This record gives sequence, C-alpha cells and structure tokens, in this order.
Amino acid sequence: MKISEPVLGAPCWAELATSDPDGAAAFYGSLLGWRAEPDPRPEAGGYTILLLDDDPVAGLTPVQEEGQQAGWTMAIAVADADETAGDIRKGAGSVLVEPGDVFDMGRFAVAADPTGAVFSLWQARTFRGAARLNEPGTLCWVELATRDTDAAKAFYPSVFGWSTEGEEYVHWGAGGINFGGMVEMDERYPAHLPPHWTLYFAVLNVDAAVNTATRLGGRVGYPAMDIPGTGRVAGLFDPQGGMFAVYTPEPEEG
Repeated sequence: MKISEPVLGAPCWAELATSDPDGAAAFYGSLLGWRAEPDPRPEAGGYTILLLDDDPVAGLTPVQEEGQQAGWTMAIAVADADETAGDIRKGAGSVLVEPGDVFDMGRFAVAADPTGAVFSLWQARTFRGAARLNEPGTLCWVELATRDTDAAKAFYPSVFGWSTEGEEYVHWGAGGINFGGMVEMDERYPAHLPPHWTLYFAVLNVDAAVNTATRLGGRVGYPAMDIPGTGRVAGLFDPQGGMFAVYTPEPEEG
C-alpha cells in the first residue's frame, strides 16, 4: 500500500528553491510533465505551483538569499504547526523559520532535525498539499542521509509519530504505510556535505529520465541502478544544482 494523498505526519508537498525559476520550470516540465502556474499576487514573492495535468504536485520559489544553494525541501503535514514547532525544540531540533500564515491556504514553518537535516511543516487550511503522490510525475519517496542515525531515529518518531522498520536501511512509516528511508553518511559522502533529505519522483523509465535530464542540462549524481525487490533509481541534479532522484518500481506480480 502507498500514500496517494496527504496524510497527517507524512510528507505532503515538495518545494524547490532555485536561482532560475523559469529555467527550472522548463526543465521539470520536460522531465516530469509539469505545467507551471505562477501566483500573480506580489506578496507571493514569485511562488509557482507545478501541476500534473490540473493537479498541484509541487512548488517552486526563487532563492531568498544571495548565494543560496538550489534545492528541494519536503513538507510534513501537521495538525498544528505551532505545537509541532514546540515539539521540535523539545526533541533537540531547531526552528529556522517560525510558523506563519500563507494567505488562507495554511500555516508554514521551516525546521531542522538534531543532525541538521532541513524540512518544513504544513498545517493545511484551504490547501492540503500534493493532490497526487506515488504515481509517475509525483513525489514517491523521501530519504534522509545523516551521520547520526540514532539521533534521527529518536527525533522523528517522538515529534511526528513515525514508525521505523529495518536496521541497515531504516524505513519511515505513518499509519502503517512506509513513505521514506534513512541511510548513514559514511566515507562515501564528502565531508563538507551536510545531512539532508533527498526527494524521489516516480517516472515510467529511469534510464529515459536520466537521458532527458542530461540532454536538458542536468547532470547525474549517481548512475541508474537496480535495487532488488524494489525498483530502479538514479540520482540527478537539475541545471541550477537542485538534487533529486528518480524511481521506477519493479512491476507487480500478476
């Protein structure tokens, strides 16, 4: 079973901060089939909704500071952003952007876990988050890379109620459904690379997606590979440097 729409405690939205919104919208439009719909309100700050058909599946915003690295951030659906922000502090995490209203759509905050990995909170009002998940062209998995897996295993279940499954590769779950995983950052990771979340987007064919991404000016982070019993994955960077991954599940028997 997979999460097909936002549920409390699980990732509900994917948001890209980029130095070139128009270029990024064109890149992901060709790669994942998204259509960009900028918010015309000046107070929206250039925020753009990315649609699959007519359904919102991700967001795009200009970087807010000079020199800010382009990157994807996941938002976790919560019932009360202010209360969750307090729980994050109690769990030794940090709140980087205090909870605030986004028009009548919901309430938003940015936080980091005790190991330094950044994520955001979304308390829905008129906007729930991604209308579609776990299908081609949508968010399908999130993966934490950290140097302190014990701290992460203590933090996320205490704040969000996540379940954990597995030892060598930990699976995160909510409501009995796994939606993400965790890997330990060892010597294979550059020393300067901080703990982070990687967002995976489902595609019909990973190899075709890699070819399309590189043709459009992206580059390969790690080559396409098979994960037995799961599917095929590849790591990519968009032309502005935003890191993400693409995934195609193994065909289901029958």
